[in-house]
Amino acid sequence: MKLNELTPAPGSRTSPKRVGRGGSSGYGKTCGRGHKGQCSRSGGGVRRGFEGGQLPLQQRIPTFGFRSRVQRITSEVRLHELNAVEGDVVDLQSLRQAGLITANIKRVRIVQSGNVDRALTIRGVKVTKGAGTEIEAAGGKLEE
Repeated sequence: MKLNELTPAPGSRTSPKRVGRGGSSGYGKTCGRGHKGQCSRSGGGVRRGFEGGQLPLQQRIPTFGFRSRVQRITSEVRLHELNAVEGDVVDLQSLRQAGLITANIKRVRIVQSGNVDRALTIRGVKVTKGAGTEIEAAGGKLEE
């Protein structure tokens, strides 16, 4: 078998419509486009979603919500994940080194989920009320 011998399976591809080849073909003269009008011209037709001047569906349906750009640089860390942090100080740098946040994160909030094993000092990171009490109960402290 050679490349020039490759052919599609019989019946898998239909032959294209041959227009402008006489009246008996069924697609002669106007080529199946009818007489005059926008759709009979080359390049004619209306854009996708156009409803003849009526307000289109994609504009009629209501919009909702928005995406905050702050959301891209904000992350949450669970309380039990702090056990993976080396050392006693938890800040953005130590969270990055522990692999808990990515490089683009600039704002972090610690939420209460699980327990802390040791006393930690939280610096430059926001803490929820429940997580703050858990950290202080374990002997840690919060610094702003």
